[in-house]
Amino acid sequence: MRKIIIRVSLILGIIFLGVLYLGVYKFNVANDDVSFNAGTPASLDNATYKINGQNVLLKNGLSVTEVAPGSGSKIITRYFGNEVKHDFDGDGREDSAFLVTQETGGSGIFYYIVARLNTVHGYIGSEGVFLGDRISPQTTEMGKGNIVVVNYAERAKGESFSVQPSVGKSRWLLLDTKTMQFGEVAQNFEGEADPAQMTLEMKTWDWINTTYGDGTQIRPHSLKKFTLLFKKDSTFSLGTDCNRGGGEYVMNGSKISFEKMITTMMYCDGSQESDFTKMLCEVSSYLSPHEENSFLT
Repeated sequence: MRKIIIRVSLILGIIFLGVLYLGVYKFNVANDDVSFNAGTPASLDNATYKINGQNVLLKNGLSVTEVAPGSGSKIITRYFGNEVKHDFDGDGREDSAFLVTQETGGSGIFYYIVARLNTVHGYIGSEGVFLGDRISPQTTEMGKGNIVVVNYAERAKGESFSVQPSVGKSRWLLLDTKTMQFGEVAQNFEGEADPAQMTLEMKTWDWINTTYGDGTQIRPHSLKKFTLLFKKDSTFSLGTDCNRGGGEYVMNGSKISFEKMITTMMYCDGSQESDFTKMLCEVSSYLSPHEENSFLT
């Protein structure tokens, strides 16, 4: 099944669940100030991080250590990705934050967020923040004021690990470059409506990226070109990098579908319009975990 995430301000959003669990479609409200992971993984430069209270030296993105000498059991820590680059300490050098996983011999795969500073004395790794066991990472982003925003899906309380993660969650973290520890930032929706009361038509949504379950990503070549606007009369309008269009949407509880979609017929070489409209056609429902203070009802 595919998902679409529509975000308001820094983090407020909606997860649309589509068919086949193939991935995530992510939209961001216009004028949001967010940067995204890109480029060569900085984590492949050797650095030491503190994971679960232990120092871990990642060499080329990997660390393998024995649980105890001669035990044969190993702790495997490896670079996962979702990397965002940013100058955390303001020294003019590019630093980074990214996810790592750790396996300790059981069935668990434990996810952590870490940061790495590029200093005049070499690379310095941070203490990791535990995110969860066998979660489904989505994106790591830079929000305002040096805040690192980690978006991922986890299981509902009481669900077994055989159930695919489907509950959206976001963590806001701020790195103290002196202690190399992250602090949790309270999520603040100042200036926004009550998340439990917001409706789709309150915002214009922009397509940011699509991430499939196999890790394949599609991003618009031009941000702010792909828009989606819901209207109270159950119609919607859309814009792409080539044409304008619209249609009708039907909502029934958590179900949503886009119908009678039409667009103008201009041809544009290299347009991603077909990718965008295909995503909308495959949406079947949406999930609104507002109890996490992160998503719209």
